[in-house]
Amino acid sequence: MTLLLATTNPGKLREIRALLAGLPVVLRGLRDYAPVPEPDETGDTFAENARLKARAYAHALGSHLEHDSLVVAEDSGLVIDALDGEPGVRSARFLGADATYGERFEAIEHRLAQRASRPRTACFVCALAAVGVDGRVAFEVTGTVTGEIAAVPAGTRGFGYDPIFFHPALGRTLAEASDEEKRAVSHRGQAFGALAAWLAATYPRD
Repeated sequence: MTLLLATTNPGKLREIRALLAGLPVVLRGLRDYAPVPEPDETGDTFAENARLKARAYAHALGSHLEHDSLVVAEDSGLVIDALDGEPGVRSARFLGADATYGERFEAIEHRLAQRASRPRTACFVCALAAVGVDGRVAFEVTGTVTGEIAAVPAGTRGFGYDPIFFHPALGRTLAEASDEEKRAVSHRGQAFGALAAWLAATYPRD
């Protein structure tokens, strides 16, 4: 069967392909098909946005997929306790879609400095939805990893907010961790690990 991974982010695709390696499925990304408009992420939660995106891409590209294919979408982001959950579901659009992550890191640190008495605790959240070409939800799960916001960005691995997310057990940011270490603890690793287990149980090898 085919799994359409509904993202064009090369970092996410690389992580997801590694997490789903070994499954008897064909993995494709959005770049394997003609471009379609990105759906507006209007949900109030990560789970709502993941479901919305999966259904939108299933509707747009379903005619190009086999009937038993699944469209997998995820919505993930950084939730900072001292900032009342920001940037949250707007993580990818924080300060505007064209803002650099360096600018976002500076803005977050500035806001945290104004609330110095509050802890720097945070979590990464990844909500995942897999839907059929008819738009029906087949599987949903949410993965979460807790940590702290580092005072200074560190590391060149990973992508997004990884350089400012310090993982206490690893003793380093997720951008400093190896790919294997990150997959073992990350929010996306949890969510796609659960998807992999569900796929293996639901669609066993012949």
